[in-house]
Amino acid sequence: MRGVLLTGFGGPEMLEYREDLPDPFPGPGEVLVRVGATALNNTDIWTREGAYGSAEDPGSSAGWRREPLSFPRIQGADVAGCIDLVGEGVPTSRVGERVLVDPMLYRGGERELVHTDYLGSERDGGFAELVTVPAGNAHAVHSALSDAELATFPTAYSTAMRMLNRAALRPGETILVTGASGGVGSALVQLASARGADVVAVAGRAKHEQVRALGARAVLDRATSQLGEDVRGLVPGDGVDVVADVVAGGSFAELLNVLGPLGRYVVAGAIAGPLVQADLRTVYLNQLQLIGSSFGTHQDFTQVLAHLATGQLRPLLAATYPLHELRLAQQHFVSKDFVGKLVVTPVPSASRRCSPE
Repeated sequence: MRGVLLTGFGGPEMLEYREDLPDPFPGPGEVLVRVGATALNNTDIWTREGAYGSAEDPGSSAGWRREPLSFPRIQGADVAGCIDLVGEGVPTSRVGERVLVDPMLYRGGERELVHTDYLGSERDGGFAELVTVPAGNAHAVHSALSDAELATFPTAYSTAMRMLNRAALRPGETILVTGASGGVGSALVQLASARGADVVAVAGRAKHEQVRALGARAVLDRATSQLGEDVRGLVPGDGVDVVADVVAGGSFAELLNVLGPLGRYVVAGAIAGPLVQADLRTVYLNQLQLIGSSFGTHQDFTQVLAHLATGQLRPLLAATYPLHELRLAQQHFVSKDFVGKLVVTPVPSASRRCSPE
């Protein structure tokens, strides 16, 4: 089959396009999915770069679990496609089913999510023509959206759903969303708006109109030097109820300052830098909650699917690349000059259709 191997930590040169990879075969309880499209995520870039570090050495090279990674590896977590073959114990009636894959590979309750395997990291993923996954992770979808559009949802939206659930965002509350033009940020805007929250977003000025269209009442310039003052000018009262942050870095202290009493700060990324400083008196005097979040649970994923089924979510497909141009797609991803998601398709097999329903 065609696929792209990540051969080690490093730059885009570590991605090797191949046309002679062995076809994977589903084991017991698994399905073989013919990939229609796979979206890119920050995790793909940071894993390739080994940018997660370890608890003992933040500068060391490691995968997202802050552990060594096994190479070569086929990356790609967000897969939409069709089931081609089933393993032992899986009904043959699922062959031909159109599916969207939950990329979190764990069993048990949400505590196991902390140590989960992630498709395309601890197990080969969807930057190829074929991929095997546990049958329970392949969810049947009935949608008019294209495979490329469907692939924009799994990681970003389940991560965003997890953040909102962890922060217990309620209708009528005000939430500040950073990085609102990215995959998780734009998902946060849509999902928070769907909950009936009042959304204030932070994004680059060129992307403000697009972010407003997702449901943000107001959008602030990420380059502002007076974030707190800008937020207080938009939000009456003591401050916002929730900050959903994927940026961190130098803005961390100011983000805590815009929270009102009993406010909740939830973080699932640190694009601007993971090492931060803040005055802890802000936390304990205002009785704030600091909440860590990462990938979404299986329950979060099914909540996203429910929103999809009712047409509440808008796919944000910024661009599509053929599989053999994955290096170029990742370079585009790093530029951050787009809103939403980038997707690759395994041409020409992406044109193959699922069995009629």
